[in-house]
Amino acid sequence: MSLFFEVLSSINNPEQSGSIGDLENITKSIQQVSTQYGVQPSQMQSLMGSLGPALGPALKQQGNIGNLAGLLGKATGGGGAASLQSLLPAQAQQQIAQTVAKQAGLNAGTVQGMLPTLLPAVMGLLNMGSSKSGGMPGMNPLLTAFLGGHKGGNDLGSVMKFASRFLQPS
Repeated sequence: MSLFFEVLSSINNPEQSGSIGDLENITKSIQQVSTQYGVQPSQMQSLMGSLGPALGPALKQQGNIGNLAGLLGKATGGGGAASLQSLLPAQAQQQIAQTVAKQAGLNAGTVQGMLPTLLPAVMGLLNMGSSKSGGMPGMNPLLTAFLGGHKGGNDLGSVMKFASRFLQPS
């Protein structure tokens, strides 16, 4: 749950770029792809829970956090598929899809089809921790927590579960 606390911190910190609207858009995107592919909510949570540990090492290969934060900004700032491709080449995306599919009990082709929507959503989530006003370049506590991976740091399934509860309390 520590990663979700970082998400909340980014929303509450005027120096970070996260907002409730961003979180709503990200959760809607993930819900839409789940519906589009007929993936049940429990399977989607499992898929997202598997995606974090598979994605973390691929992102770490991009170098230091400052470089990665810059690439993340480009991938979420309208750079589209080309920016995402530079952040995660097709081979890395294919490996992630196979790993996630195996762990979540889904077809690898289905997961591969979902990645073009899921990866930008996750990148957008991680980019919520970036500095709004030219603060320390490359400083993104949310990205740092995700890549640290300790204490549930990369459990995107839990993040999405808590985000849904936060956005739609009963």
